[in-house]
Amino acid sequence: MRYLGIDVHQSISMVCVLDENGHKESQFTVRGRWPKLIEALERVPRPFAVCFEASTGYGFLYEALSRMAERVVVAHPGQLRLIFRSKRKNDRVDAEKLAKLLFLGEVPPVYVPNLEMREWRATISLRERLVSGRTITKNRLRALLRTHGIEAPRSLWSRRGQNWLLAQSWPSEQAALRCELLADELVSHNTRIKRLEAHLGRIAASHPGVTLLRTIPGVGIRTAEAMVAWIDQAGRFATSKCIGSYFGLVPCQDTSAGKERLGHITQQGPALVRKLLVEAAWQAIRRSPEIRRTFERIQQGDPKKRKKIALVATAHYLARVMLGMLRTGQGWNAALAA
Repeated sequence: MRYLGIDVHQSISMVCVLDENGHKESQFTVRGRWPKLIEALERVPRPFAVCFEASTGYGFLYEALSRMAERVVVAHPGQLRLIFRSKRKNDRVDAEKLAKLLFLGEVPPVYVPNLEMREWRATISLRERLVSGRTITKNRLRALLRTHGIEAPRSLWSRRGQNWLLAQSWPSEQAALRCELLADELVSHNTRIKRLEAHLGRIAASHPGVTLLRTIPGVGIRTAEAMVAWIDQAGRFATSKCIGSYFGLVPCQDTSAGKERLGHITQQGPALVRKLLVEAAWQAIRRSPEIRRTFERIQQGDPKKRKKIALVATAHYLARVMLGMLRTGQGWNAALAA
């Protein structure tokens, strides 16, 4: 068995090969795109195991290497940075370190979902970027109106409000042009978002996990589909507490000599899902007496200092509940949540 560490880049990759005893056997550079890398690895004597760091497109490379390697491990970039703290860093050194970690069985791995799940995640993320872009466009339109002292109606984003906006008389040709272009941009965002949401709706309707999570008060289709897509296999989490670390909802910890210091949440993992969980927590607090009691208990009667802490803790609680529901297949039970 050989152990290959690969420092992967878009147009150049460094490969380090260790023998069965962990001694460096060879090291070579592959110039070119990933098909060139795969072609070069075809010439490495088998069997071998491979390790590389997760980056854009790591799923494609994982599947391609899985067809030729005995084992493929994708390393977690953040945890690798903690391991690789060194004054000496280059592609050759990084490839050798990956190979040695693979030989020792100490690679911090990431979970690699299948192609269908990766595409679902990418589509959910694209919708979020389009929604953010639409919000920017709306803010620019409001800023344009304020700049010229025009008071906007409350229903500015309705069809009636859009007709009002286009009917405005502007003090200059440039202002009128900006308004027209921004209005066109807003229509374009709305059209693309509706198309994406229709597609996502069809996927969600065919997935029982999304329907299951929507039984929780305050959890809508967007939060449910994101949680199902990023959790993927509920059994891969050893305990329900692991879900908080996965989504970055646990505090940073610095404990030494019996003194424990807890800081802000780690914010690791997908920021999109963390945002949706916090939004769902707000809704759940309003709609569910059981969840509201959990929020108030953590708040400890001090909303000024502990409101945000209680909100994040409630989002963490919802994540644990969702994981448990996906494991058992049981819907929301208010009596058990109390």
